[in-house]
Amino acid sequence: MTMHAKRGGSLEIMGLLQGRIDANSFIILDVFALPVEGTETRVNAQAQAYEYMTVYSDLCETEGRQEKVVGWYHSHPGYGCWLSGIDVSTQTLNQKFQEPWVAIVIDPLRTMSAGKVDIGAFRTYPEGYRPPDDVPSEYQSIPLAKIEDFGVHCKRYYPLEVSFFKSQLDAHILTALWNSYWISTLSSSPLFSNVEFINNQIQDINQKLLAVDKKLQLNERSTEAQEALLKVVTDAYAVGDELEAGRISHLIKQFLFARKCSCKEVLGASPVESSMDVVVAASEGEKEEAASAVSAVEMSDA
Repeated sequence: MTMHAKRGGSLEIMGLLQGRIDANSFIILDVFALPVEGTETRVNAQAQAYEYMTVYSDLCETEGRQEKVVGWYHSHPGYGCWLSGIDVSTQTLNQKFQEPWVAIVIDPLRTMSAGKVDIGAFRTYPEGYRPPDDVPSEYQSIPLAKIEDFGVHCKRYYPLEVSFFKSQLDAHILTALWNSYWISTLSSSPLFSNVEFINNQIQDINQKLLAVDKKLQLNERSTEAQEALLKVVTDAYAVGDELEAGRISHLIKQFLFARKCSCKEVLGASPVESSMDVVVAASEGEKEEAASAVSAVEMSDA
């Protein structure tokens, strides 16, 4: 799912989940992508996709695969894991006629920015059911352009707890992938690969601050404005933490792998030198030892 969502980039993608039901849990064992045309804000399955679903499911049964289709997944590039109005309608319809059914949402841009999978699983309430208003919910950052759609439908569905597992075969495959792509992992940096997404986050925070400022100018004691300001501060802290983590990671890689500059120069160029004492060897003896090791390698190369 994550790789499919990442390939889609800023366009939404869609696929189906295969697995089984165990007591009150959905056990997802496999997924397959659907040939759908997505945009940056929505994705809908057409006749071609429904035909593909049927043929693919029949072929799986022919090959002895017993997993049934138990849900669907799609991506929200850059605006978090939740269900929009169209998503709620789709999930409600499927729960009505294909129960049991679960919806999974993945944000590939936030996944690449944070370095961990941003995923959410959801089911909708039955039609006519109204959840209690005092049920606490975990705050999540929603772009200003999506807040209205999120707020209108947030009481029509509920999140499910998500956990991960892997078999011995999965472990062998992941080890093989790591052995093949570890160089790419070390050489990449979220600061450079997610520049556009980071800029969009900062612009969104700026727009939210302007909106809060207008409310405070009308009424400085507005509780609604103060709550909105706290949420903007939370968003700003989250973006700052991601940027700081990416910067520290980049500096550590520079210290370990840069061969054109001395270790002292790399550390001296860092504005967060004092906060890296625990992570990076800071004693003069260790710096000299590292520099000697680099010189020895360069002499052997010559």
